[in-house]
Amino acid sequence: MFTLTDAEIEALSLSLWVSCWAVAGSLPLGVLAAWVLARLDFRGKSALDGIIHLPLVLPPVVVGYLMLITFGRAGPVGKVLYEWFDITIAFTWKGAALASAVVAFPLMVRSIRLSLEAVDRGLEDAARTLGASPTRVFFTITMPLMAPGIFAGTILAFARSLSEFGATITFVSNIPGETRTLPLALYNLTQVPGAELAAARLCAIAVVVAFTTLFASEVLAQRMKRQMEA
Repeated sequence: MFTLTDAEIEALSLSLWVSCWAVAGSLPLGVLAAWVLARLDFRGKSALDGIIHLPLVLPPVVVGYLMLITFGRAGPVGKVLYEWFDITIAFTWKGAALASAVVAFPLMVRSIRLSLEAVDRGLEDAARTLGASPTRVFFTITMPLMAPGIFAGTILAFARSLSEFGATITFVSNIPGETRTLPLALYNLTQVPGAELAAARLCAIAVVVAFTTLFASEVLAQRMKRQMEA
């Protein structure tokens, strides 16, 4: 029987914890960013779009380094958080969640934006003519219609967060029990002579978790589609 070791449970649990926080923290901003890019026209929109999607094309190590000099205790943001609120981001699980969120954010925004652009604007206009406020239109018309995109973006971001490595190890290092997520634990084992079997086990766990996530997302997406068509 395949039984997880304490180290494997620790790495897997931390990965799931970090990924959940990364998605939960970035989802409201993802919806807002997608709405701004899809519905508003303003000077600098292309620049904003480029900044949001920059983590997709930058090496993850560069993203992690930029976060380190920004959110480290000597950085402009990290110094304020530490001195004013006694909050440390770098080299903590919170930093790992932030790094995962930044790297996965473009995938979430792109998926939500495509779904929002496919929403029939005529339905929104009809609701407004019947006296619905913009807020009510958004939450009762727009949000339900773009729900598949939000769901897909959430799953993509979660899966990407689970596999994040470069930005994480640069920003928060590889600290057991604190920042050593599944990819970092696997990397650590590849550096240890004679740990091939343990590395293979972690690799298998990562594959199973990733496949399960994608399979579950497809099943739920099909169910959601049938419910909307009913």
